[in-house]
This record gives sequence, C-alpha cells and structure tokens, in this order.
Amino acid sequence: MSKVARLPGRAEHRWEWQEAAACRELGTDRFFHPAGERGEERSVREQEAKEVCAFCPVRTECLSHALRVQEPYGVWGGLTEDERRALGARKAG
Repeated sequence: MSKVARLPGRAEHRWEWQEAAACRELGTDRFFHPAGERGEERSVREQEAKEVCAFCPVRTECLSHALRVQEPYGVWGGLTEDERRALGARKAG
C-alpha cells in the first residue's frame, strides 16, 4: 500500500472569480455546443455567449483559466475553443 506523502492544499481560492461571473446563473446551453451543432446555429449561440462575456467583470480571469488548463470546449472569456486554439498556436509559433 502506498503512502500519501503530501496532499495539495485547499483550492477554493482558485475558483473564487467564478462567483462574480456574468454567466454564473445562466446555465451552460449558451456556452457549450450540443453534439453535431454547426453552421449558423453554432455561430448565433457563440455570439450570444460572447455578448455575455463582453461585459463580464472576470473575463480576463476566465480566459486565463481556459488557456492554462487548455479547456477543450465552450466559450470562456469571450473566446471559442477554436479561437483559443489559434491563440495558443500563435503564442507557440
């Protein structure tokens, strides 16, 4: 049986910014696409999500989180997964 030498400390402070998020009580439908969603339907939904993000007081923290953990889905900090991927590629290149 293995011993746990050191457990990580409390992590609530890493998520406190979410308490102030403009999307906090909106549900996830606007921010995460259903399977198979494409084209104009997806563009409209993403634009609606971005409009919420545009005036969010924690937009920077949200985007930083998504980039740090390489969040693979959804609109975070006003950017879609494709936009975040492109941003990461530009920074790497």
